Amino acid sequence: MTSDPALPARLRWAALTEDALAARLRTLARWLRADPQRANLLITLQGDLGAGKTTFVRHLLRALGVTGRIKSPTFALVEPYELTLGAHTLPAWHADLYRFDDPREWTEAGLAELFAGPGLKLVEWPERAGVALGRPDVAVRLAAGADDERRDIELHALSPLGLAVLDALRHDDA
Repeated sequence: MTSDPALPARLRWAALTEDALAARLRTLARWLRADPQRANLLITLQGDLGAGKTTFVRHLLRALGVTGRIKSPTFALVEPYELTLGAHTLPAWHADLYRFDDPREWTEAGLAELFAGPGLKLVEWPERAGVALGRPDVAVRLAAGADDERRDIELHALSPLGLAVLDALRHDDA
């Protein structure tokens, strides 16, 4: 894991197609599989409705070997997955907080305890949990591009592990 203070804490992908996004997330998945401890990450995803948050999650989970349906947890709140990374098995949690009206719902729903454990945590609409969610390792912002086929994506590293994620993506730019 890198802790180079000179490393920029932001990575931007402009006008990215879905195929290009999938390729970049396969790079991230390879990096996570190389050391399963790296997969103990909190990644938040922000953007307007239809910006591609669930698509981002779907491509990352597919790249990590999840099979079957990967759906938006808008109504279920959280969808659990199991990752097999080499000889290690790790949980992955995909949460969608769009329906939250109050940050206290994060705790009341039992998500604080769930997300305190090991595993990959992917949270859409994190602002709805407020500070109760905690500081993510990587905050992702998605926006529709110039056409319906492209997205502008910014990744912000907010921890040493987040910096290592951005470094891995930067050095294997698809």
